[in-house]
Amino acid sequence: SGNSCFFCRTYPGNAVPSAADQNGKSAAGYGKFRGLCGQSSGSGSYEYFQSECERMLSGKMYNDLSVELVQRREQAVFLTNDYNSTYGKPKEVREALLRKLLRCIGSSVHFEPNFRCEFGFNISIGNNFFANFDCIMLDGNLITIGDNVLLGPRVGLYTANHALDPQERLMGGCYAHPIVIEDNVWVGAGVHIMGGVTVGRNSVIGAGSVVTKSIPENVIAAGVPCKVIREITDEDKTGFLP
Repeated sequence: SGNSCFFCRTYPGNAVPSAADQNGKSAAGYGKFRGLCGQSSGSGSYEYFQSECERMLSGKMYNDLSVELVQRREQAVFLTNDYNSTYGKPKEVREALLRKLLRCIGSSVHFEPNFRCEFGFNISIGNNFFANFDCIMLDGNLITIGDNVLLGPRVGLYTANHALDPQERLMGGCYAHPIVIEDNVWVGAGVHIMGGVTVGRNSVIGAGSVVTKSIPENVIAAGVPCKVIREITDEDKTGFLP
């Protein structure tokens, strides 16, 4: 379309992205960002904000201490406060709040308290998702989670890293790489997943692991750093029926 606005391109307001639409997911769309886009607010600071967001998604260094990004983090804190405070209310109420916060969610998406994220607008979650207590997602880049994913308590997904050079770090230098968790993955308690990692479908990540490299599908992996232990096979079936 030639649209120069980052959010108009990335989160179009008039259509759900086709992949999300095909999976029955609900995208929040551009509407949540009204007042941020220069086309609707006339704010000169928005051009800087969209430039930083484009750098974040490209994996380039960006200014983590910019006023605009600090403000978006504050908004995410307020929205996660609202969501956490609704624990015990109908799922329709809770999921409506998640749709204000996150880029895209499917049906039956649930976080036990307390859920925290950095921005929210880079997080997409499929159907039948459950995260146990104290989940943290730092979404400087995209976090994409498939269907039927389970996260144990105190799981952290961290797309971003600070600059290694101390002076650049003091000035707010950061970079971020995406995280993908495919369908039917179970992530055990206390696992940390770093930027650039994909966890393949059906795999299990053992408790306490630090995942720094991608994990293939249909395996059990664990450790610091996390490594494949073995494949999941038919011998793992127990005959369980609900």
